[in-house]
Amino acid sequence: MKHRAGLAFTAIAASLVLQVGPAPAQEPAIGQVSDPASTPAAGARATNIILFLADAAGVSALSAASLMAYGEPLGLHIQTWPHLGLSETSPVDAFVSDSANGMSAIMTGVKTRNGVISQGPEAVRGQSDGAPTKTLLEYAEQRGLLTGVVSSQSIADATPAATYAHANNRSDWGRIFPQVFSPRFGDGADVVFGAGRSRIGEQLAAQGSSFSALSRAHDRPIYAGLDEVPSANPRPVVVADALDVRAATLRALDVLQQSPNGYLLVLEWDAHTDDPREGLQNLVDFDRLIAEVEARVDLGDTLLVFTADHSFGLQVDGGRRGQPLLEGYDAWKAAAGEDEDMVRLEHVLVNATHTAEEVPALATGAGSGRVRGYFPNTHLFSVMMDAWGWPKD
Repeated sequence: MKHRAGLAFTAIAASLVLQVGPAPAQEPAIGQVSDPASTPAAGARATNIILFLADAAGVSALSAASLMAYGEPLGLHIQTWPHLGLSETSPVDAFVSDSANGMSAIMTGVKTRNGVISQGPEAVRGQSDGAPTKTLLEYAEQRGLLTGVVSSQSIADATPAATYAHANNRSDWGRIFPQVFSPRFGDGADVVFGAGRSRIGEQLAAQGSSFSALSRAHDRPIYAGLDEVPSANPRPVVVADALDVRAATLRALDVLQQSPNGYLLVLEWDAHTDDPREGLQNLVDFDRLIAEVEARVDLGDTLLVFTADHSFGLQVDGGRRGQPLLEGYDAWKAAAGEDEDMVRLEHVLVNATHTAEEVPALATGAGSGRVRGYFPNTHLFSVMMDAWGWPKD
């Protein structure tokens, strides 16, 4: 155990809707938003930070998730948060980002190239390394905080990997995952929960390694499921085939909230809408989990940030109140499923690709006041560092 920018978007949003307190988790108050002036500690220093990353959840996805789940706009819990802006996600050499560049920019404050994980823009994917860029998790480890990463996806995939690893190729899971156990600062992430066990295991085997070998070498078990973790384990690692994100998140909080010095928790839940019902339901479930997490923390010393690594080609172009948003979904699923690049439902069109427009960034709690206006995604790194009151290397 360790010893531990632009337009005032918030004001415009607040003027368009009723300014009352945040809605309960399961009964969202449609169209209600918190008053920024009454937000606890919006300019205060944070002890703890929780970053919620909905992979591919652009503005249109949040809107559609609310319409699908509640039949009205502005029904998500995060849509009641008082501080919001639009985050620009491009890599250094293109307009459209992947998860590797998108999350690396948030975690390090440095934009890079698609396919590159927390390395500088001089890196060339699969060919040459760039300088490792220091991540928020590494800053937190250096200062004795507890840290955790939870993902619905492979724990070695681009988004979670950008918190703890540095690599010129996001596909190289067999070299990315072992970096959990060889940190550059502190003793590394304290809680690591994610999926991807089969493919990570295959890539480890191709290098003459295995989960068992890593466990023995670092005296740290790597469990295949959350239910295998002893309650007394203060630094659990789970690499499963599939993960119950809610259970994993609450378990991670149980561990991290023991810290006397504060903690960083990064949560990823996939929200790609190439299957619109699955992607939007993931986003609705994530939103409900966020409300549950918020109820367990003190916003006077905890910063909560929600954003996405990039946007996705979903649009709502029809529909009426009282009608299901995803009318025609079952017929589409039966006829084509996920084999098509274009999804055409009665009221929803999905061009199944990443897109270049800005994504939402929302925040509440300690240090949340700087999330406003248009900004590059690297600004979120600065928001979180400033909330801690830490200088950047």
